[in-house]
Amino acid sequence: MTQAIAPRARTLVLLFLAAVAALLVGAGPAAAHAALTGSDPAQGTVVDTAPTQVSLTFSEKVATTDGSLRVLDPKGKRVDTGKPANVSGTTYAVQLHAGLPDGTYTVTYQVVSEDSHPVSGAYTFSIGAPSRTSVPVSGQEVGGGIVGGLYGFGRYLSYAGYIVLVGGAAFVLACWPRGTSVRAVQRLVVSGWLALTAATLSLLLLRGSYTGSGKVADIFDLDLLGDVLQTKTGAALVSRLLLLAAAALFIAVLFGAYDKRDDEEKRDLTFGLAIGGAVVAAGLAASWAMAEHASTGLQPGIAMPVDVLHLFAVATWLGGLATLLVALYRAPADQPVEASAVRRFSTVAFGSVVALVATGTYQSWRQLGSWSAFTGTRYGQLLLVKIGLVALLVGVASISRRWTGRLAGTGAPGSRATVAAGVGAGVGGGGGKDPGTGTGTGTGTGTGTKQSKQQDAGKQGAARAGAGRGSGEEPGDAATGAVGTERAAQLARQRAAEDTARQKRLRDADPHRFGLRRSVLAEAGVAVVLLAVTTALTSTEPGRTEQDAKAATAASSSSSSSGTGSSSGALTLDMPFDAGGTNGKGVVSVDLDPARAGGNEMHVYVTRPNGRAFDVPEVKVALTLESKSIGPLPVAPDHITTGHWSASGVQIPMAGEWKIAVTVRTSDIDQVTVSKNAQIG
Repeated sequence: MTQAIAPRARTLVLLFLAAVAALLVGAGPAAAHAALTGSDPAQGTVVDTAPTQVSLTFSEKVATTDGSLRVLDPKGKRVDTGKPANVSGTTYAVQLHAGLPDGTYTVTYQVVSEDSHPVSGAYTFSIGAPSRTSVPVSGQEVGGGIVGGLYGFGRYLSYAGYIVLVGGAAFVLACWPRGTSVRAVQRLVVSGWLALTAATLSLLLLRGSYTGSGKVADIFDLDLLGDVLQTKTGAALVSRLLLLAAAALFIAVLFGAYDKRDDEEKRDLTFGLAIGGAVVAAGLAASWAMAEHASTGLQPGIAMPVDVLHLFAVATWLGGLATLLVALYRAPADQPVEASAVRRFSTVAFGSVVALVATGTYQSWRQLGSWSAFTGTRYGQLLLVKIGLVALLVGVASISRRWTGRLAGTGAPGSRATVAAGVGAGVGGGGGKDPGTGTGTGTGTGTGTKQSKQQDAGKQGAARAGAGRGSGEEPGDAATGAVGTERAAQLARQRAAEDTARQKRLRDADPHRFGLRRSVLAEAGVAVVLLAVTTALTSTEPGRTEQDAKAATAASSSSSSSGTGSSSGALTLDMPFDAGGTNGKGVVSVDLDPARAGGNEMHVYVTRPNGRAFDVPEVKVALTLESKSIGPLPVAPDHITTGHWSASGVQIPMAGEWKIAVTVRTSDIDQVTVSKNAQIG
């Protein structure tokens, strides 16, 4: 039996390693979730006068340090004054030294998004005229290298440990209470706890280097560890460790005091253990929800409990599946998993799948935002792979469900009584004194007869040894007796091993149980790949954010090409905004014609990130010429149609670099002001 299991186990391990390697390699070094949606000065622009500050706008709030936003002159020397400040919403600015000379300047940024993932990049702008620069603009890579690989593996291991820990305990409590005494099941659940604990400690140590330098030497930097403990992610990891201490107590009770009770007392304790275990499991799941995708973006108050339920459903299904697989392959012959336990797990798994589909549908809508994101973003593509794997897993599970029905229909093969009866018939079929000398099968008879002869020889040797000791025979005779005694013990051990093997053959001879084991093994193989895809999905930029960033980049490019360097003619400025709240994101476009001193025609358009017209309650515009201390000059455009406002005769008193600020109010309490500079006249 061990030889038969080994190839399957090796195949499962190889599948696991291949899936993890493919996903970790394909994930890229910086799968960040905060995207740069705007900057001032914009990328590639040429401004006439040196700006007093550089500001960056991200798709969500980010965490910054002293070196998060740096501005370098053409020779690579820093010209910013220090740590960036949060000026409004998701916009962060750093002040610049006065009197900067003309040339090309490089802006680099390295921040941590609100959902714990690092993001970095770089771009250039010029003052007066472009020049050569010695600073590379390829952008810094964070989250990659050896530290990034270790961090990614730690994330996978933490998910796997949680699933095995929670799913194994749930399987034993809800489906197979007798499984608390099975050593293989105990080892599986404890290994899940150990894996989750080790992974959490590793993530805590790796975090500082992962979001910073990426150097292996910084893993054990205590100063970095102290900084990590002050972040949201650090608090989540510490909370997870505290909850794991409670989980250790739960495991001790489950496989200790609970296991030693009889069936009646177990029923009384099951409810209390289930409540306590559910609280600990939900708390562990919340340690992910409070620091990752669910904690930011749309509807975090709904998304976080949905995320907890989603992870709990995954653990109950896949962790229970792993426990069932271990029980089918490794449970002792006198403690087989009953058909009734398999039926109960089938019901629990069905409920988990229903919860998984419901919560997954909500999460997909929240992270994608549009049908095009399924194929147009990496997040959507990975999600399609995950959906396909879930469908495949459900299909294989339906096969397991049929085998379960057949196993239950036979009745006897899954019960203890039948196993005992089968062993009795195989061992002492004819009622003779020696095993296998009765009316068993040919194989059983042959083995039994050979055993009988060997046993008789052992008995004769033992008898001679006893006679020698009693009558004072020569030392040589005593040695012969000792050999006979050792031979008898060896034969006894051999007979016990053969009895165990015979019981396993009887158990495995049931075609329904054999079919169930194969289908459950196939489910476990698919589940390993599914878990790897899910881990990669949690470290990939959501489709909604990726599309917003692309739209903002396109808008920024359009505004930089049409909003600078023009002395006359129509001017168009596109400015992404985020007023917060529900439906708070969009793009406001200002058209000014002919964009010169005197009277001008102004049109303001407000659209959603997907380009559709966005009707907001109020739009206001203000014009300021800071170099001459003119303004702000208010403009109150009239609402023309959905997402369109217009104002005629907008007077611009003189030519210069004007700051055009637009205030967008999206609700009674949510509004934001965005601005850009443009040369007019």
